[in-house]
Amino acid sequence: MKSTINIALGAAFLLMASCAKELGKLPENAKVDGNTILDQHTAQIALNGAYYRFANVQSDNNYTTWQQHEVAPSVYAGFMGYGYGADDAEDNLYSNSFFADPYWTEAYDVINAANGVIHGVTGLPDNKFTGTRKAEMIGEARFLRAYSNFKLLSYYGQWFDLGSKYGILLRSDFVTVNNISKARSSVQESYDSIFADVDDAIAHAPATNANYYANRYAAMALKMRILLSHGQAADFTMAITLADSIIAHGGYALEANIKDLFYLKGLASKEVILGIQPEANQELYYYNVSSQYWPGHSSLYVAKGALKNLLAGDPRASWMIGDTNRYANDTYYFLKYIAQGTTSTQVSETAYAFRLSEVYLLKAEAIVRSGGNLAEARAILQLIQSHAGVTDFTPINNATTAEAMRNQVFLEIQRSLVGEDGQDWMALARLPMSTIKQVRPTIKDPIQLVLPVPHTEFVYNPGFGEQNPGYQR
Repeated sequence: MKSTINIALGAAFLLMASCAKELGKLPENAKVDGNTILDQHTAQIALNGAYYRFANVQSDNNYTTWQQHEVAPSVYAGFMGYGYGADDAEDNLYSNSFFADPYWTEAYDVINAANGVIHGVTGLPDNKFTGTRKAEMIGEARFLRAYSNFKLLSYYGQWFDLGSKYGILLRSDFVTVNNISKARSSVQESYDSIFADVDDAIAHAPATNANYYANRYAAMALKMRILLSHGQAADFTMAITLADSIIAHGGYALEANIKDLFYLKGLASKEVILGIQPEANQELYYYNVSSQYWPGHSSLYVAKGALKNLLAGDPRASWMIGDTNRYANDTYYFLKYIAQGTTSTQVSETAYAFRLSEVYLLKAEAIVRSGGNLAEARAILQLIQSHAGVTDFTPINNATTAEAMRNQVFLEIQRSLVGEDGQDWMALARLPMSTIKQVRPTIKDPIQLVLPVPHTEFVYNPGFGEQNPGYQR
């Protein structure tokens, strides 16, 4: 994870300054400039370039790193930390944190690439494409844009207040020197744009695709996340409907033993809806992703005592929590991706954006928050836990009120999805503020649910507007 990250607009400015030269240096699957799209073949190259950025492939070593998706949100939630000494974000203090800016550059790089695809493909005649491929490509690009904009809204905007002016900077055009200056949008405008993109992806993205590319079911899973954050009464009903469609028609299946997904199968698992495929020989690179969990190379990211306590008595503790880390108090090796005493593999280098367990768990949350049948939510929790080896369902069976059942859903999201794509943090942030303060006492104010916009955004984009409340511009 990078401790200092330049914003996407600065990167885009540099890209535009020598566009032909820079694009010539990139591998073919990294080209993103919409002006290079002439037909279906070149459109696919540009779309591959957008996925290349979605996987956050590092230009200096050509390997994927989704570690910021795995670590930073779980740091905010209190379950992970920096293994060589505590960081301010572990107390939800972000201004001077190592984890203060995990997504800004990455998200806007993806958005810029997706915009190039959308504009380039839209401008071509239909006869340049076979079948429905033109609409599918646009749908995939709009999925990537929706995912990235929602990531930005979830971390840098007041997503929990539909009346807030503190939304995100929405960009629908490929960035040029003439359009860098732009104001942030309101939260409602941000949601409107994100919903429009994800709905197009549901309607037009391919029904089937390699699971490191988006399809319509990945778009449905993304929309479930958005709906639960949007949080209106009709949103919960829609989320349940989407979950039922994914479960019934997506062709996915829960792993009999969830440990096998992380240790044996990776993207070969039928549970994976959308994953990050590591580059060839990535496991051999000394500073790869999983080596930062075990044994720890340039960095070390660890489980905190809170996660060990959460998993006490749970079969997952036996393989997710390792020996005590001697460099930071009350921390332990985090072994969800790599077993202690082993070396990195292609499977340990694989990351997961969406998988079927999350769909079930978000459905359970939607059922409870909509005032639905608690027995249905209870059955989902028992199903997910049974695939993790749990046999004692007493806490779930004892949850007889909506509040108690929502708490059980929340706890299972933490156990199942910790260290993946931030759903442990978002499940915490979706709780009522009074509950958040009890569960996570380091959070004393809603401003701690939002990160500061990076200072360099205001340098490159003087028209952006105000900094988020509680932070200095």
